[in-house]
Amino acid sequence: MWSTFLIAMPAVLFIVDPIGVVPLFVAMTASDPVEKCRAMAARACLTATGVLIFFALFGTLVFKIFGVTLAAFRVAGGFLLMLTALDMLRAQHPATKTSPEEAREGVEREDIAIVPLAMPLLAGPGAIATVMVLMAEYGSDWANAAIVVGCIGATFAITYLLLRSANLVKRVLRQTGIAVLERVFGLILAAIAVQFVFEGGKALLRG
Repeated sequence: MWSTFLIAMPAVLFIVDPIGVVPLFVAMTASDPVEKCRAMAARACLTATGVLIFFALFGTLVFKIFGVTLAAFRVAGGFLLMLTALDMLRAQHPATKTSPEEAREGVEREDIAIVPLAMPLLAGPGAIATVMVLMAEYGSDWANAAIVVGCIGATFAITYLLLRSANLVKRVLRQTGIAVLERVFGLILAAIAVQFVFEGGKALLRG
């Protein structure tokens, strides 16, 4: 259970990357009052939590419907995580989450809570693939499954607190501090991605 937590918590937290979302959130809500920004952050985090928990609990049905093995999905998810990690190591916003066009559209939106904040910024393809792999790998018993779900909840509790205080976080860390954290998170995420690919590749070779 402890090892499940040590793998699941950083994997979910770093792929969601709340620190990296802060500058985008500040830009998209620049003209909105504080109360509205906090309400949008709360709705976005609740929506993203629901999306990831849904895929964590029922994502294995996708394997059965499409005849995809866990090993193949681990390799695919590992490559997707690696793409995100490489962008983070370059202190760039991951292209696997949202495109520049979507970011510009978010600035123009009156309410960004669901799109693009909840999806795809917080609960994007990489996050969905990650929780599905984690649950398929470690969710064979209820205790480990609860840990994975708990890690999702904890990640978005942290995300809400950061978005709630987004302007303060950006002022304290500044762009340099955010870039440094992005690179540290990216390095750890790259290691997790390599582990996913390695374990999935071994299982494919055995199969």
